[in-house]
Amino acid sequence: MVKRTLEELKPYDAPGHFKMTAMRIHGKEETGAEKFWVGLSTFLPQGGAEYAYEDSPLEKFYYVLEGEVTVTDREGEKYVIHAGESISFRPFEGRSLLNESNRAATMLVVISYPL
Repeated sequence: MVKRTLEELKPYDAPGHFKMTAMRIHGKEETGAEKFWVGLSTFLPQGGAEYAYEDSPLEKFYYVLEGEVTVTDREGEKYVIHAGESISFRPFEGRSLLNESNRAATMLVVISYPL
C-alpha cells in the first residue's frame, strides 16, 4: 500500500500541453504501479492540449474535479466535461483539450501503460 499526499507531487512537462500544470500521483516511478498511472492536471483559462493523433495505443480516462474542459475529437465534435463528469478514450483515439472558461479546471487523469 502506498499513500501519497498533494504536497509530495512534483510538476512535470506534458508534451503538447499549454497553460497547465501536470503532476503524477501514482505510476511506476512513484508507487510501483504496473498497469496504469494516475495524474492530476490543472488547466488555466485557455489552457489545454494540442490534438493528439491516433498513434497512442494507451487507454485514457479523464474525470473533471473542478471547472470544465472541452474535448474535441478528430471530426471536430466537442464534448464539454463538467465537474463530476468523465470521458474515456480507447487506444488510438485522438483528442484535443481546452479550458474555454474563465476559471481553472482540475482533472484526474488515468492512463494505461503499454502491454
